Amino acid sequence: MRTLSRNTAAGSAPQHAPAAPAAPPVIAVRDVRISDRVTDREIVHGVGFELTPGKAVGIVGESGSGKTLTCRAVLGILPPHFEVSGGSVEIDGTDIATLTPRQWTALRGTTVGAVFQDPASYLNPSIRVGAQIAEVIRVKKGVKRREARRQALELLRAVRLRDPELVYGQYTYELSGGMLQRVLIAAAIAVEPRALIADEATTALDVTVQAEILDLLAELRERTGLALVVVSHDLAVVAQLCDEVLVMRQGEVVEQGPTHSVLHDPQHAYTRLLMAEHEQYGLDKFLTPKEAS
Repeated sequence: MRTLSRNTAAGSAPQHAPAAPAAPPVIAVRDVRISDRVTDREIVHGVGFELTPGKAVGIVGESGSGKTLTCRAVLGILPPHFEVSGGSVEIDGTDIATLTPRQWTALRGTTVGAVFQDPASYLNPSIRVGAQIAEVIRVKKGVKRREARRQALELLRAVRLRDPELVYGQYTYELSGGMLQRVLIAAAIAVEPRALIADEATTALDVTVQAEILDLLAELRERTGLALVVVSHDLAVVAQLCDEVLVMRQGEVVEQGPTHSVLHDPQHAYTRLLMAEHEQYGLDKFLTPKEAS
């Protein structure tokens, strides 16, 4: 199946005369293929995109379409038996295939961070959440414990948690899903990564909390120049946050281009099907404002 790709299209951002060289990509995914060594079967077939500072790329598609595998390949954490069998991933200009475990440890968190669907799975239930964030700061930045605690409290404020002092001393079971997701975002941005991968980060949350988390990610992007990869089955999430969208089905990118262009004028039958399924969830309210711009 051929990818429908549109680098320029009606409704996309106007092209300006280049005043300065474009910023190099923080993440460059080039024709990445992922295979299962056990079955000797290719699961992901040639995904490619570039993520520059301040840009947001969305990856949408049904469960099993290859969205999460692609992101795990970028993070170097593919499940057992899976491997990148073709193409390349570069982080900050370095091919990740050349990285040693020590170099990977240095990159994760400092250059690229991640937030996943189930925050409780990534936080230690036996350690207070604030102490977990402080430990990340202490190890990665090499600061004293008191300074790490101060910075952790600042981060809890930054992700709009009420009473950061109270939350700092609580355990995961004492916090709601939305609060846990904010804690995980705080931990992910603790050492100011240049890129953040949000893999179904709002899926398990109710609509109100989801909107608050999306606003938070948009604010971080605006304020810090954070680059985002947003993985979701929800087109409304991508319409709200992303400049570019990849539509994946059965391991293949079937359509790719500026978000506004793809969602207003989908060329592939599968994209049109996704659009039809999401009309009932109020997708139009995210598209209409841009149409007038």
